[in-house]
Amino acid sequence: MDSQAHLHCMENDPLGRDLQVNLDRIRILEKDSSDLLINPVTVGGIACALVSCEGMLATSIITELILRPLTTLPAQFTEGSALLEHLQTYRLLSTDRIRITDYAMLFRTVNSGFAVLLAEGADFAYAFGVQGYDRRSVSEPTGELNLYGAKDAFTETIRSNMSLIRRRMKSPLLTQQLIVCGSISRTDLCLCYLRDRVPPALVAEIRTKLEQMPVETILATGYLRPFLEQKRPSLFHSAGTSERPDVVCAKLLEGRVAVLIDGVPYALVIPQLFCEVFQTIDDYNCKPVYAVLIRWLKYLAFVLAVLLPGCYLAVALWHPYLLHSTLLQLLAQSEQNAPFSLAAELLGVLLMYEIIREAGLRLPRAVSGAVSIVGGLIIGDAAVSSGLISTPLLTIAAISVTAGFVAPELHQQITVLRLLFVAAGGLLGLTGIGILGIGVLYQLCATEAFGFPITAPVVPFSRRVFRDVLGRRNFRRMAQGNFTVEEVQMHPHEPR
Repeated sequence: MDSQAHLHCMENDPLGRDLQVNLDRIRILEKDSSDLLINPVTVGGIACALVSCEGMLATSIITELILRPLTTLPAQFTEGSALLEHLQTYRLLSTDRIRITDYAMLFRTVNSGFAVLLAEGADFAYAFGVQGYDRRSVSEPTGELNLYGAKDAFTETIRSNMSLIRRRMKSPLLTQQLIVCGSISRTDLCLCYLRDRVPPALVAEIRTKLEQMPVETILATGYLRPFLEQKRPSLFHSAGTSERPDVVCAKLLEGRVAVLIDGVPYALVIPQLFCEVFQTIDDYNCKPVYAVLIRWLKYLAFVLAVLLPGCYLAVALWHPYLLHSTLLQLLAQSEQNAPFSLAAELLGVLLMYEIIREAGLRLPRAVSGAVSIVGGLIIGDAAVSSGLISTPLLTIAAISVTAGFVAPELHQQITVLRLLFVAAGGLLGLTGIGILGIGVLYQLCATEAFGFPITAPVVPFSRRVFRDVLGRRNFRRMAQGNFTVEEVQMHPHEPR
C-alpha cells in the first residue's frame, strides 16, 4: 500500500482514547500545514487539546464562548469522557455542536471553522461552531435584475444562503438537509424542499445521486448538473440556476427541490421548465395585461434570436421571390460590392460578436468597456464603410444578438442554435430550417429531469398550469383553490 492510500485509511479510522496518539495522527495527516492550530490545555484536571484552523474562526467568539468557560472548570473529573459529557450536558458553549468520532469528520469540521476539543481517555470529541472567516456580504443580484422585487442575492457562504431562504419561509415544512460531497474537498451541499409538496421518492433519488457522485471537488454548479440531468445528450438544461432567494422560494412552493453549494452564489433548482426561462419576478409585480405583453415579447425575441439570421440567409439565397421587389433590389445592391459570399459574411459577423463578447467578459472591468468601443464602433463602422459587410446583413445580425439578451439563461443554447440554423438555411434553404427545427423540438420534448419533462405544461398539456405560460392571471384568481398534497405529488412541477 502506497503512502497516499495509507493516509486515506488513517483518515477514516475512529478516534482513540490516547490523546497523544490522536494528536500525532492529526499532525501526520496535516503534515506541513501551517494553518493547523493545536493548543494543549488542562481542563477540569484532564489533559485536553483544542484543534482549530487559523483564519477560519473568530478570535473574540472563541475566547468568550470556549476558552474562558473551559479555564474556569474545577478539577473534579477523573476521565476525559466524563468531562466532555459534562460540557455537552451542562455547558452551552456553542449553539452549533457536533459529536466527532473519526478523523475524517474532525478535519471536515475543523476546516469549516469549528473548534474541536479532544480529551485524554475519550474516544470521541466535540466540535463547537465559532466560525469567523471572511465572507462577502449580501448584495444585489448581478444577473437576475428586477425593478420591484427584493435586492438581495445568494453569497458564497452556504449558512447565509440557508438563512436567506428561511427568512422568507418560516414554515416548519421547509426542510434543509446538509450533506457532504467530494472525496477531497468535502463540500457542504444543502437540499431545500417543502415536505408536503415534493414526493419523497424524488428527494431520495436526488440525494442518492449526489452522494454517489464520483467527483473529488465541487467548485461550481456545473460539477453537479451532469449527475442531476439525464444521461442522454441534450442541448437544454433540465436543472436551472438562480442567484435570487425569492425566486428559489417561489420554486419551492411549486414543489421543486433546490440544492445550495458551499462556495457558490447560485442555487440549483430541480426540475426546471423551459417556459420558466421567460418568467421573472417582475411579471408578478405589475398589471397582468403588461405582464402578458412582456412575456409575448420575450418569446418573440427568442424566436428572432435563433431563426432570423438563418431565415434571412435562406430567403436571400434560395427563395428570393418571397421578398418584396423593392426590398430585394436593396439587398442586391448592398451585396453586389461585397467581396465575400452572403453565408461567409453572416458567419463572420456572428463569430466576431462572440469573440468581442468573450473578450469583454474576461477582461477586467476597467478595460472591458474599451472592447465594446473597438468592436462595435471602430470594427463595425470600418467594415461597413469599406464594403466588407453589407448594411442589411449587419442589421439582421445586430437584431438577432440584441434579441438574445432577453433570455440570458439561454445564451449558450441560442448561440449554438443560431449558427446551426444559419448553416441549415445556407445549405438547404427553408427546407433545412424546417428539418432542423423539427429536430430541435424533438430534443426539447425528450429532455426531462427525474421523469418530469421540461416542456410541461405544454407537452404534456395541463390546462390548469398553461394559464401561467402565455399570460399571467390576477392574484385574486390565482389564490383560489390551492393544491392538495396528493396533487403536488402527482404534479410537483405545477405552479400554484
